[in-house]
Amino acid sequence: MAAALAEKATLNLRILPLLLLLSARLAQAFPVPGASPKEKNTRIVQDYLEKFYQLPPKGFRSARQNSSSVIVEKLKEMQRFFGLNETGKPDRETLEMMQKPRCGVPDSGDFMLTPGNPKWKQTNLTYRIIKYTTQLSETDVEAAIKEAFQVWSDVSTLTFTKISQGEADIEITFVQGDHGDNSPFDGPNGILAHAFQPGQGIGGDAHFDAEETWTTTSSNYNLFLVAAHEFGHSLGLAHSTDPGALMYPNYAFHDPSTYNLPQDDINGIQTIYGPSNNPVQPTGPTTPTACDPRLTFDAIATLRGEILFFKDKYFWRRHPQLGMVELNFISLFWPSLPDGIQAAYEEADKDLVFLFKGCQYWALRGYDIEQGYPRVILDYGFPSSVQAIDAAVYYRRKTYFFVKDQIWRYDNQRQSMEPGYPKSIASLFPGIGSKIDAVFQQNHVFLFFSGQIYYTFDLGAHRVTRVRRSNRWLNCR
Repeated sequence: MAAALAEKATLNLRILPLLLLLSARLAQAFPVPGASPKEKNTRIVQDYLEKFYQLPPKGFRSARQNSSSVIVEKLKEMQRFFGLNETGKPDRETLEMMQKPRCGVPDSGDFMLTPGNPKWKQTNLTYRIIKYTTQLSETDVEAAIKEAFQVWSDVSTLTFTKISQGEADIEITFVQGDHGDNSPFDGPNGILAHAFQPGQGIGGDAHFDAEETWTTTSSNYNLFLVAAHEFGHSLGLAHSTDPGALMYPNYAFHDPSTYNLPQDDINGIQTIYGPSNNPVQPTGPTTPTACDPRLTFDAIATLRGEILFFKDKYFWRRHPQLGMVELNFISLFWPSLPDGIQAAYEEADKDLVFLFKGCQYWALRGYDIEQGYPRVILDYGFPSSVQAIDAAVYYRRKTYFFVKDQIWRYDNQRQSMEPGYPKSIASLFPGIGSKIDAVFQQNHVFLFFSGQIYYTFDLGAHRVTRVRRSNRWLNCR
């Protein structure tokens, strides 16, 4: 196998492998045994910028002697790509971004198309699975690969046909270690797979590390998701700066049964191969933008000092002390949670956060889901007519639930709904609108979010003291 691949690779030496590096832990990606924290950070920056931003070797050492050194410009380039503050310094948010699981393709090329814009001359492509993984049945592998190709064929003029003999345009194999293409695999949890840009010989081919644990679920590495990303490279796409795109450098789990290719990826593939032949052009989800003046939130909760702002399949984490805000997939932290969380609150004295969608709710302790969930909201004593909660907040051992224009109040000590409820929102919180999207508590103040506006309600003065735009919480002015 290795010899055959090596022979095939010589047909096009200029094709560079597109590596999918998905290290789950910084220690695995950048091992520095026995080093001090400062030395580890120096090594992290050095390795990261060398791999992804063409930093010359030992650039970090020379940077300390030259204020206008290349390291500062490379750091700014990296920060610009990820939408961070362009400080040119390895600050905390930059180091955190460098520690995230990601793809091994450099980021300094064209953000959407592979440099040089390589593409297949034909749109009817063939693929062949040369060697299977032992982690899944052949049927499961074939289904995942077929679905991964279908992600791209559904939105373009491309078609993909599986063949069992002869040379295919895109050949797929599960191998390990050095397998003859100058891009050896490194065992579990490092480089998961790599693919080659369109072209003759090894062009378009995709290799998967046979030492990984491949799955069809949220555990370990979902073959469908990794394959769909890799086939994007096989078709000529590079990385996107859109954090919600399939071609974004970082990996996150999504339920394959409900997966829709994001609009950014649709735009990319159609730029290369033209629009779909479907009479109605396919559309995909777009990533919410923090400073979009139309932005609204689905739910908000505090968690051990952080503030979480939920929107669709994403959430922003705000670090109050640092003022730093970052966007993440819900599935990256909680693969079993649904998208579109509708309400949330923190019961800080028990170190629990509760999340609600429809008639179900989940409990988190830190970033772990408690066992025995989801449960149903009937546990709180709601009548069967209440099928969903709009917002919730906990204060002084009471939980306030907002359902349409009404409030229900739950006594957490007695574990029962208080008599006399529901009441109207207007009767308890004058000046607040009749529809609440989200609410959280901070320093004896309730922050109510309705549409693009939030209201600061002083619980002592029992009145609204401030009205501002909601996305100010995401550092927008």
